[in-house]
Amino acid sequence: MRKLAGEGLATFILVLLGTGACVVDAASGGKLGALGVGLVFGLAVFAAATALGPVSGAHMNPAVTLALWRAKRFPVREIAPYVIVQILGALAGSAILLLVFGARAGDLGATHPAAGLLASFTLEFGMTLLLVLAVLRAPARFGPAAAGIIVALEAIFGGPATGASMNPARSLAPALVSGHMDGLWIYMIAPTFGALAASEMDAALSAARSGRRAP
Repeated sequence: MRKLAGEGLATFILVLLGTGACVVDAASGGKLGALGVGLVFGLAVFAAATALGPVSGAHMNPAVTLALWRAKRFPVREIAPYVIVQILGALAGSAILLLVFGARAGDLGATHPAAGLLASFTLEFGMTLLLVLAVLRAPARFGPAAAGIIVALEAIFGGPATGASMNPARSLAPALVSGHMDGLWIYMIAPTFGALAASEMDAALSAARSGRRAP
């Protein structure tokens, strides 16, 4: 129960602060900009992972949970509970933003495929693959920093094109709460496939490294 509470809280922090930055940027007429929003997202990931990683692992992302399971680092019986609390934590974050700002402020940070369906799908797949591969291969002590830096860079780079979600829960919550669900399927499928591809790439890289070390 403690692990699930920690995972829900970590996802809540990510969505409240990260999509909150999108809302503040919209409400202020773009004063934060892509750079500011990206930095807030990255720092939110770093803070949540540092504080709650020892409790739950701080996946904050159903795609990361699936990738860790595929990499044999997470038990299958815990996938559904983790995904449920991730979604609930994200919904709680979006609900608070709705109460504070109203649904019109940046659609509560809902993601939209501004680059077009194919390009947005490709970008979300690729950005998630890079993020999850870093999570899988970084030493544990550097995990929060690695994840935060990559999220920040990808949010700055991909934010104007897709919203730079890389996370089904992060996209689902503001879409449901604000009612703006155009292109939502992209943010459910592309990050999931990207994360699973990262787990396969991680396994291939580990096998290649082991092969080089073999006598």
